[in-house]
Amino acid sequence: MNLTEILNNRYSVKEFDATKKISDADFKQVKDLLRLSPSSVNLQPWHFLIADTAEGKARIAKGTQGFFHFNTPKVLDASHVIVIAARTNADDVYMTSILEQEDKDGRFAAQEFKDQMHGGRMLFADIHKYDLKDLPHWMEKQV
Repeated sequence: MNLTEILNNRYSVKEFDATKKISDADFKQVKDLLRLSPSSVNLQPWHFLIADTAEGKARIAKGTQGFFHFNTPKVLDASHVIVIAARTNADDVYMTSILEQEDKDGRFAAQEFKDQMHGGRMLFADIHKYDLKDLPHWMEKQV
């Protein structure tokens, strides 16, 4: 797969064929790429909600009512629908959970590197939380 060629030939889809489904193998690649998305200090301030059933897509389609009604068929007919939601807060529990997952994944060769990562992440989060007072906006921009 040549990603440059794929990106040079992309387009904005206006209509989906409801009879066609993305294969499980291809969609696994999509989910893996979502997980690898970069973020400032690896904060990962997002949740991905994925629907591939008629029931799930119908629930998401409720968000297209009113002014955005023209998107309803797109949501209902697409093979899969991904809603990307931004976190609104990065509390200590969340920050610790990221750090512990990175440690579990083998990111830190020594405790001092884990401590440095946590300190740096907290520094940036605190700047946005206390000095700039734009923490939710900062996280939203990363998403």
